[in-house]
Amino acid sequence: MYYNRVLSGMRPTGSLHLGHYHGVLKNWVSLQHEYECFFFVADWHALTTHYDEPEIVERNVWDMVIDWLAAGVDPAQATLFIQSRVPEHAELHLLLSMITPLGWLERVPTYKDQQEKLSHKDLSTYGFLGYPLLQSADILIYRASRVPVGEDQVPHVEFTREIARRFNHLYGREPGFEEKAEQALKKLGARRARIYRRLRTRYLEK
Repeated sequence: MYYNRVLSGMRPTGSLHLGHYHGVLKNWVSLQHEYECFFFVADWHALTTHYDEPEIVERNVWDMVIDWLAAGVDPAQATLFIQSRVPEHAELHLLLSMITPLGWLERVPTYKDQQEKLSHKDLSTYGFLGYPLLQSADILIYRASRVPVGEDQVPHVEFTREIARRFNHLYGREPGFEEKAEQALKKLGARRARIYRRLRTRYLEK
């Protein structure tokens, strides 16, 4: 993880307005002078709800970048990019999907909330369900430590932490990890060791 790295993105689903400036862009302009910043046009994220209107997404991509520049986001101070031009986002999303329990995605609060708010759209797709996982891939691929998001997106950041923990549990263990863990458990005592094993089993079965 890079402790001074910021990652943030914006979906090109429509024209920007003053709310975007005061809620996001003004903060970006400030952050770019303090941290290593990566700001991206989240066009793949836009397709999760606008998959039937790709022309709108495509048209808004460059208009959005122009608005960023006009607001003071400086390419000399921050890295700006379009999500779909970096295929590694999709590759990592695919790989993470192999280890992500379906129940984790279904429990993300914004899943049902957005379905209700956008009831005029057919959002019974994996793209929409997997939106938080794509966001996890965005964050993890750059190993960003600071991810400014709105209040409704906080569960997505927590979800990313859980995905990272699960990935590390499955693939990040050093040789002899289980043996060392058993030795450590013996030092905890029988009661604490039982609690640990019960909690670990419950976590792995989620």
